[in-house]
Amino acid sequence: MEIAERPAGSPATAATAWLPDALRAKATVIALEPRATLFRQGEPARAIFAVEAGGLRLVRRTVDDHPVTLHTARVGELFAEAALFSDTYQCDAIATQATRVRAFDKPALLAVLRHDPALAARFLEVLAHQVHVLRARLELRNIRSARERILQHLRLAGMRPGAAVPIEGSLKDLAAELGLSHEAFYRALAALERAGTIRRQPHAIVVLKTADI
Repeated sequence: MEIAERPAGSPATAATAWLPDALRAKATVIALEPRATLFRQGEPARAIFAVEAGGLRLVRRTVDDHPVTLHTARVGELFAEAALFSDTYQCDAIATQATRVRAFDKPALLAVLRHDPALAARFLEVLAHQVHVLRARLELRNIRSARERILQHLRLAGMRPGAAVPIEGSLKDLAAELGLSHEAFYRALAALERAGTIRRQPHAIVVLKTADI
């Protein structure tokens, strides 16, 4: 699949608004088609990224080549931050849909952070927030029941009756993000729908009642 690059020019996202205008202006904006790969595990780490539209699954392959979804990077998030202190990327980054990311050159960003303590502190604040979000998702994966794991996902989304939890990518992508086999995920989702707790739409899960949520 093709990956199209163009000069940076789109508005800053929440993940990058704190960066100097000059650094954002030097960044490259990359457009990816659905399922396109931005980088692969083991490739040289040359940049970190912010999602401006769409989303990407960060997938690591085990020693037996089994893919494990570590995280789904969404609009307004930074990802591949560890690349700043690593020679190679530690996972694959695969677009879940038509996606646009802003790529920040690793040497340029490191130079700015080393010479601006206030900016480095702001970067730490952004990372701390993302660590908090990731811990919540790890807690979700420790839930044994597929049904309860889906319900906890809806709770974390903070939805109320009649509101819709968007599905980024496919249901199979969401199952992988939750650490469930797609068979177990579909069974639990169907049971929740039969119980009248949710209703599935093509790109969302609508919450019908909150007694279980």
